[in-house]
Amino acid sequence: MKPKPTSEPHFQPSPVIRSLGRGECEVILARNHVGRVAYALQGRVDIAPLHYVFLDGWLYGRTSHGAKLGIIMHNHWVALEVDEVAGLLEWRSVVVRGGWYSYDVAPPSEHAAWDRGIAALRELVPGTLTPNDPVPFRTVVFRIEAAEITGRESRPAPAHN
Repeated sequence: MKPKPTSEPHFQPSPVIRSLGRGECEVILARNHVGRVAYALQGRVDIAPLHYVFLDGWLYGRTSHGAKLGIIMHNHWVALEVDEVAGLLEWRSVVVRGGWYSYDVAPPSEHAAWDRGIAALRELVPGTLTPNDPVPFRTVVFRIEAAEITGRESRPAPAHN
């Protein structure tokens, strides 16, 4: 015989979930600096964490040589996700889709934009690409074009009196 519950189950109202506008998404990208980049080749998808700065519609970051970079060089389309989580039903999530570009192949006409991105990375991680670099093995500077930005937000349902 099953024991009877001692109290009525608590009713949990559904959270309010909505899409975020591009401006709201850009604010979230600007105030965060760690995301996960997703990349694919021949039906296999991988995800890796990385740090970034968001500047002028681009995500700038650094990485090291390795398998991830080899795959991305074959298919430069990536997605990057950034989340802010306050609780199970209270969160914001932004996904950026666009092309991955490396500084070492950037045309001279783009060097000024790259230089601004590297300066922003140095504000985030002082010593970036200098003898005082705390992660000197991250020698590959990249940027991701924020060609498409989408976001969603979940908030607890408003309390009813």
